[in-house]
Amino acid sequence: MTTSIRHIAKLAGTSVSSVSRVLNNSGYASPELRDRVEAAIRALNYTPSKGARMLRGAPSRMIGLMLPSIEVPFFGILAHAIEQELFQHGYQTLICSTAENMDHEARYISMLLAQRVDGVIVASAFGSIEHFGVLRDARIPIIAIDRELNGIADDAVMADHEEGGRLMARHLIGLGHRAIAIVGAPAHSQPIQLRLQGITAEMAKNGIAPAVVAMAEEHSFAETYRLARELLASRPDITAIIGTTDVSAIAAIHAIQDRGFSVPNDYSVVGFDDLPEAAYVFPRLTTVAQPIRDVGQQAARLLEALIDEHQTGDESRQGTIVKVPVTLIERDSTGPVRS
Repeated sequence: MTTSIRHIAKLAGTSVSSVSRVLNNSGYASPELRDRVEAAIRALNYTPSKGARMLRGAPSRMIGLMLPSIEVPFFGILAHAIEQELFQHGYQTLICSTAENMDHEARYISMLLAQRVDGVIVASAFGSIEHFGVLRDARIPIIAIDRELNGIADDAVMADHEEGGRLMARHLIGLGHRAIAIVGAPAHSQPIQLRLQGITAEMAKNGIAPAVVAMAEEHSFAETYRLARELLASRPDITAIIGTTDVSAIAAIHAIQDRGFSVPNDYSVVGFDDLPEAAYVFPRLTTVAQPIRDVGQQAARLLEALIDEHQTGDESRQGTIVKVPVTLIERDSTGPVRS
């Protein structure tokens, strides 16, 4: 017969609630009561269930991963890299796709607290992050990924988005382009804003500014395709388009070709991410490569180290912001400015 806390309570001569307080280390239990309960546990050879161990604060070996959308190819690859790295070290991952919705984020946070996760890796879609405070207050280790989470997470792992923006602009300027447009989404994304800063800073060094900055709220092929079509119709002077992501850049290539023009003979196009699709599109996409899997693996390892420090009580270290280098991959979608 399976031993339950009712059997322990009977042998110890106390109530079930008193046994629960001792097991969960919650509420007051006198030393004499604690001794009786612990003696009964030993006599009955009682082993707490996983659920009981979680209630007592033992590690759950579960990690929460919050991402804006796993429909976006970048986040799908990132989630896979993190899940695999954590699995190899005995952790299970609860993947939360928030659909870039603040209410979804808050509800997932409540779920992760209820599951008593050992840590959380999060890429928030918003600058307003007060709802993450409950994780911090619960002293759950948090790693920000792909963007910082100031005031909540002291540790973050991301690509060097600003330098990537500089590389895109520098490449096109080196090919003689001056009338350069920017197409991208989502407008509120911290990484996109950092890329824009890098692009505009590099262009300013060369005495030029973006001809057009067309940003959508939704990160989708359809939205950035629409923006690129409108751009091509309204600004015939444009010679190059920067897509703030590979999806945006590929949408621009389709828009150019659907209007009867050629890439790169009529327009040069550059993207950011180096998704697998970048090498499959025709012409193959010139892009800034961020090592997506490396970013995910580093974030997982950093969280594991943070959890170990948290569980041993060694939390004196300073936060770590890891910026992973990016590189420009030249393919076929960029060329010298047309005459």
